[in-house]
Amino acid sequence: MTREFEVRREQDLPATPEQVWAAVATGAGNLGWLYPMEVEPRVGGRATRGDSTVVAWEPPHHFAVRATQDGGFSNTLSYQIERVDGGTSHLRMGIHWVHTGVVDDAWRWDAKSDAAEKHVDFYQHALAEYLRHFAGRPAVYVRAQRPEPTADPADFAALRRRLGLPADVAVGDRLTLDLPGTDGGSREVVVDWLSADFVGLRGPDALYRFFNGSTWNVPIWLGHHLFAEDADEQRATKAWNAWLNDTQA
Repeated sequence: MTREFEVRREQDLPATPEQVWAAVATGAGNLGWLYPMEVEPRVGGRATRGDSTVVAWEPPHHFAVRATQDGGFSNTLSYQIERVDGGTSHLRMGIHWVHTGVVDDAWRWDAKSDAAEKHVDFYQHALAEYLRHFAGRPAVYVRAQRPEPTADPADFAALRRRLGLPADVAVGDRLTLDLPGTDGGSREVVVDWLSADFVGLRGPDALYRFFNGSTWNVPIWLGHHLFAEDADEQRATKAWNAWLNDTQA
């Protein structure tokens, strides 16, 4: 049995097509808003996004990669970039999932499609934040996660309280928070995304991203993008892992 679903999004971006291309189609750009994905710049080239192959390479207008996964899943991620007046761009993004065979009850088809829809929205917002505030700056990517999945929304609510987010916090609020892996601890941040599934904070030299796991019964995790010249991936990863997995907090 073959099942398919597709997520499509369009957005205007505050950057030229060349800047958008550098963000979505290069390893250095992906570190600034997505996750580590090196790209071999040609059709048929490899991309380090699972077992991925570049299937479209037309800089700076069309880029696509196709990935295959265990269990009969495959997906194609595509970006089409158009130039707009005033040095801006219009982006059409799509991800097409295909599954052949029996879907494992532990990772239901409806859960996979729901997760894809919500993650795409969060990442596409992060792309705009990166291009607006940090375009072209070298980034360090920091990932940490808890060892066990959770189905309890209270776990993510507790993480928000540990961050110091007030109960009535809203997008656009400016806060001063004590964050791991930073000299002096406290940082002023802007809340740029807030939902039951994700928290996004933007600092003067970082995008901090927190991912709830309870909606899909997976571990809570974080994936941050650090732009400070002295950002140390190993030190920051160690600090955020310790913070995220501190069961006594």
